[in-house]
Amino acid sequence: MNIIFLTLGISIAMALVFLAAFIWATKKGQYDDLTTPSERMLLDDYEIKETKKDEKEEKVI
Repeated sequence: MNIIFLTLGISIAMALVFLAAFIWATKKGQYDDLTTPSERMLLDDYEIKETKKDEKEEKVI
């Protein structure tokens, strides 16, 4: 019976640590990113292609 109280106490302590880590991360702005990394990856490729296209046009002129 004592082992149940021990594991219950450990699990509650771990839950509080994870809750504190989550609150700390949200206050530091960890989840403020409005654009997901996958969307940024696609947008970066598009911007690079547009930049190269603009550079080619400038060289012709």
